[in-house]
Amino acid sequence: MEDGRKRTRWPGRVYGVGEEPDPRFSLANERTFLAWLRTSLALMAGGIAVEAINPFEGFLQTALALVLLVVGILTAATAFGRWAATERAMRTGRPLPAPRLAAVLSLCLVAAGAVAVLLLALR
Repeated sequence: MEDGRKRTRWPGRVYGVGEEPDPRFSLANERTFLAWLRTSLALMAGGIAVEAINPFEGFLQTALALVLLVVGILTAATAFGRWAATERAMRTGRPLPAPRLAAVLSLCLVAAGAVAVLLLALR
């Protein structure tokens, strides 16, 4: 800033600790965050499409749509926390956090796929 004040970066709990990592790592972390957001958006669009296009009738169709929507919402909700934890770990020289989001996402997609297979089989 021109008046000599130091500009603080948000969020402070991430940027207020440690040392600045190599910009390539921070940019890769940001690209990963954006990939999680794209995945979230695709899941939510899929849930809306299942309900709107109406390929099946009944409870299982609604269940499939809800599973996709909820997983999409959870993915978006946890993506920022994952980005912040990874950035903070890089700044403080600690190990990167375990990718718990990937495991949860995989399990939920297995459930959604199983419901879709069941819906197709009952058609």
